[in-house]
Amino acid sequence: MAVRRAALHLHGMLLLAAAVAVAVSGAAAAKVPAMYVFGDSTADVGNNDYLPWSIARADFPHNGVDFPGGTPTGRFSNGLIGADFLAIAMGFSGSPPPYLSLMAATAANSSSEVTRNTTMAAYMSGANFASAGSGLLDSTGSTISMTQQIGYFSDLKDQMSTRLSAGRVADSLSKSVFLISAGSNDAFDFFSQNRSPDSTAIQQFSEAMISTYDSHVKALYHLEARKFAVINVPLIGCCPYLRSQNPTGECVEQLNKIAKSLNDGIKELFSNLSSEMQGMKYSIGNAYQLVSSLIQNPHAAGLEEVKSACCGGGRFNAEIGCTPISSCCSDRSKYLFWDLLHPTQATSKFAGLAFYDGPAQFVSPISIKQLVEA
Repeated sequence: MAVRRAALHLHGMLLLAAAVAVAVSGAAAAKVPAMYVFGDSTADVGNNDYLPWSIARADFPHNGVDFPGGTPTGRFSNGLIGADFLAIAMGFSGSPPPYLSLMAATAANSSSEVTRNTTMAAYMSGANFASAGSGLLDSTGSTISMTQQIGYFSDLKDQMSTRLSAGRVADSLSKSVFLISAGSNDAFDFFSQNRSPDSTAIQQFSEAMISTYDSHVKALYHLEARKFAVINVPLIGCCPYLRSQNPTGECVEQLNKIAKSLNDGIKELFSNLSSEMQGMKYSIGNAYQLVSSLIQNPHAAGLEEVKSACCGGGRFNAEIGCTPISSCCSDRSKYLFWDLLHPTQATSKFAGLAFYDGPAQFVSPISIKQLVEA
């Protein structure tokens, strides 16, 4: 029976992969009005390229080597990231453009009505606010904090409402998907300040994080967001960089404990909020469980190397980041990790499909597909 279920699930994943291929070709229609993306480098598609002072950028090779045209885009990947594959599964051509790129285009052509109309049309189908290095806490990183990202979205909603009816905008937003992928950088910062936190310290940190997450979700809800697609904190203690810093070369389990504590809080938070806030629906992609599963059984996704980074240098190819002079593997499709912290396009595709319409092991209480169709 277990074998039959696995076979049926694999068949479903293959059908979804075919649907994704159709969407990439532009033959599919979007299933929701828009997708708005918030978070860190796991979701950033180039916002940090517009922050000259930021060092958290990926607008140089070998990043983008497998992206159409082989162009670095600001994604911390050899190609597409999870947000792209989720958007494609929803019928879009890819993750919506970086919000700051739309702002830059508008500023450069402020007198052009055609540009303003084109930008407004882009806004109505979504925008990506994610910023590498950011976190749920304002104190994390030095890029675009989650509070600032939501502020940008609030400004965007105001712009749309001035050119379109407020009712039309509210209706569109209530049917759109709001993707949030954040929390890892906060955990890294906490761990860097306390390498051996006890259970009390971890609990206090998690409670502070969840309280902040609560305020972010409520802020988006008051801005008409109703459908939340959430990616929880991955198994970050098993990233190549963390292995490279561990004398044994194994995962840093203390960091994984922090991630698990956060994920327990995230699960409880969204369950509570959905019962409190009318019309709110949510889906949580379990990145923690997915990475753990791939490390234990990499061949399920066609992977072979799950410890070392594809692009980098030093121990586990992860003591330094991916730069134009870094060592870069020839077959990126076999690697779980692209660089010292981020997944390859192959991993992101597997994750995107699993979160969109995979088993409860990877996405709950409903799949993102069910969220889209709700």
